[in-house]
Amino acid sequence: MKNIDRVTLIVLDSAGVGFLPDAELFGDAGSNTFGHIAESTGGLKLPNMASLGLGNLTSIKGVEPLKETTGSYGKAVEKSRGKDTTVGHWEIAGLVKETPFPSYPNGFPQIVLDELTKRTGRESLCNLPYSGTNVIDDFAEEQKATGKWIVYTSADPVLQIAAHEDLISIDELYNACKIALEICNEYSPVARVIARPFTGEKGNYTRTARRHDYAISPDKPTMLDRIKDSGKDVIAIGKINDIFNGCGITDTRGTNKSNLDGIEKTISALKENTKGLIFTNLVDFDMMYGHRRDPVGYKNALEEFDRYLPELINNLKDSEVLIITADHGCDPTFKGSDHTREYIPILVTGKNIKASDLGVRESFSDIAATIEELLLGSKLKNSFAHLI
Repeated sequence: MKNIDRVTLIVLDSAGVGFLPDAELFGDAGSNTFGHIAESTGGLKLPNMASLGLGNLTSIKGVEPLKETTGSYGKAVEKSRGKDTTVGHWEIAGLVKETPFPSYPNGFPQIVLDELTKRTGRESLCNLPYSGTNVIDDFAEEQKATGKWIVYTSADPVLQIAAHEDLISIDELYNACKIALEICNEYSPVARVIARPFTGEKGNYTRTARRHDYAISPDKPTMLDRIKDSGKDVIAIGKINDIFNGCGITDTRGTNKSNLDGIEKTISALKENTKGLIFTNLVDFDMMYGHRRDPVGYKNALEEFDRYLPELINNLKDSEVLIITADHGCDPTFKGSDHTREYIPILVTGKNIKASDLGVRESFSDIAATIEELLLGSKLKNSFAHLI
């Protein structure tokens, strides 16, 4: 394609399309987020993504493979050694992490907790891998009685701090998370520290929309930096700004309500006369339904996105491309409550693109190579721009 002024890249957070060849090393052999959601819920109704070629990527009940599609389709392998949000997004943006971030299956070292107490004035509870909803149910009463932080982790390289908003102000929680990231950078590296505010009473605790992620910066430039440095716009919607710690971003628009909020903000951005990249993350697939092992909720969220897809496409100008992908899997029917190491889908559409089979890409970074060729004229060997 030639004369592309803008690319919109939407990440359906955790919407994987089948386990990777090395998934057994991560305990994820047999996982398939899209496929198992469809199988366990009686099938998916995704006519718009189906027309782009989604059903050609894996077996999805209700989404048949097509000989002729309206868009280009493929899937990609993760080269980075991980299956978390940060590593997935960084690789999509062209940065492969050969050395994974560490995880903490036994909790964080005592020095991390001691420093957190010293620097914030509050002690900590839990310090174990935990489901974000279960940890609140199990430790909220003790927090209310003691005023201690609820500190926990997961299979991902993250430290999370939960606090009841009626007990600990949101500003104090956010400040504690900034301090925790400084401590982790010194003693126990993580990709992110996440603030997890919640409200409610015993038996009815609810996490609020004021979650905030504090991430480390990418250790090398990404496509975001190169697009920004060329003088073009890089509009981050959802948690993209957090994931890249603001690096390479010219405008950030957070979403605190729902996937729909992110979709609507993306549509609004498409109606503006910017040039460059719109980069959107829709986190509810992962946060609300994948980790909580809710295939029905996940199905409904996928079908909601599909219903809005025509409006997204209709707002593309002739010189624009839309790419839909994911950052990892989170199969809600699989064991545990963590991400699953899967292929990610690549669906590409636009008013002047060819419909073609992009095949199995060797890295998520093929997406970055393609976007950089479309927007900057870069000639990178792993680009699939020539196929669309």
